[in-house]
Amino acid sequence: MHGAAGRRRARRALPALGVAAALVLTACGGGDSGDADGGPITLRFSWWGSDPRHEYTQEIIEIYESENRSITIEPSFTGFGDYWDRLATEVAGGGAPDVMQQETRYVREYADRGALLDLSEYAPEIIRTEDLDPAVMETGVVDGGMYAIPIGINAHAVIADPQVFAEAGVPVPDDTTWTYEDLAATAAAVSAATPEGTWGYQMTTAIDTSFEIFARQRGEALFNPDGDLGFTRETLVEWWGHQLAVHENGGAPPAAKTVELEAADIDGSLFSSNQGAMGTAWTNQLVALNEVSGRELQLLRFPGEGTQQQAGMYFKPAQFWSASAQSEHPEEAARFIDFLLNDPRVADLMLSERGLPVNVEQRERILAKLTPADQQAAAFLEEIEPDIAPPPPLPPQGAGEVQGIMQQLNEQVLFGQISVEEAADAFMSQVNAATS
Repeated sequence: MHGAAGRRRARRALPALGVAAALVLTACGGGDSGDADGGPITLRFSWWGSDPRHEYTQEIIEIYESENRSITIEPSFTGFGDYWDRLATEVAGGGAPDVMQQETRYVREYADRGALLDLSEYAPEIIRTEDLDPAVMETGVVDGGMYAIPIGINAHAVIADPQVFAEAGVPVPDDTTWTYEDLAATAAAVSAATPEGTWGYQMTTAIDTSFEIFARQRGEALFNPDGDLGFTRETLVEWWGHQLAVHENGGAPPAAKTVELEAADIDGSLFSSNQGAMGTAWTNQLVALNEVSGRELQLLRFPGEGTQQQAGMYFKPAQFWSASAQSEHPEEAARFIDFLLNDPRVADLMLSERGLPVNVEQRERILAKLTPADQQAAAFLEEIEPDIAPPPPLPPQGAGEVQGIMQQLNEQVLFGQISVEEAADAFMSQVNAATS
């Protein structure tokens, strides 16, 4: 991937992580570890995901245990929704997992509660950071402490089905110049030129991130570094107006169908029935979208990326690794995290399922092993890298409620129960209450 040399140069200057090129760094694994008395150690390891993720993560655990005979990794996994309820209960009860998967919306919340271990104490001597992509390494830092380390990277993008466009006789938009008005017009043209039940646009995931990109293009933000709202009411009203326009002009399904599609996720999306021309998704979801559609879909930049004040898109950590501040074995937890980040066998098993690896060397090494869809996603990330903006700061406590708040209000807007102005006022009020 071009740009790797620049990233390597940038990796040599990570003062917050204490990285220096001249340091001789310790390797992970490769021997027995135990407690201070030489006895066995059990580390609880928690993550969320699907069955394929659970299966390959179990293989990763087996590799680590085979080389660290005194360490037992106790797995704990569930779906995304149940994960956070269980983690909250475990942390409150003093039984948090030693190593855990974390997500952007929750890192600051758990760090501020003193629940996460400051991993900067173990980097770079135990957790080797010299090959980790500096573009996202600061995203897990809170008040100078490194409480989470990214696992992989992705970006929120527009997904397009070129075959639906071809059937409609409508060209796929030029994503370097198109606007939100172009999106609405294109979606309407596709809907009008295709059989009933086929639509030009469906917002498939992360409605709050779609707005965040819109706000960033205008020099604003979802949250500013202090954790306060970083956008104006006018910007939110404008964005919601664009979303509503796509429905009002027939470019997107009516309210009831949209709510049904949201609940169905990827497997029940318009792409799964080849009845959608465009939608929004994370780049690491392209593989799943290709599978359910049986087609080769295309990634596009968001409207406005080439026409507004600045880029709004950014590289986002797909997930993070964190360790519990309550762990009785923090050094062993750090060594296991190092293994997860840097061992090539882990990269071979994960590939891009948790996002393209944050370890740049491993990212480049596994490219040839990726599926064509994953290779397309990697090429797209490489293509937009020179143009995107830096990642936003970690959101404040309570940010995990933002997506649900916006989805609920969006439904009310689509059903005509409230105006976009009323929705904007309610969103700002409810998010302020959730994060205060």
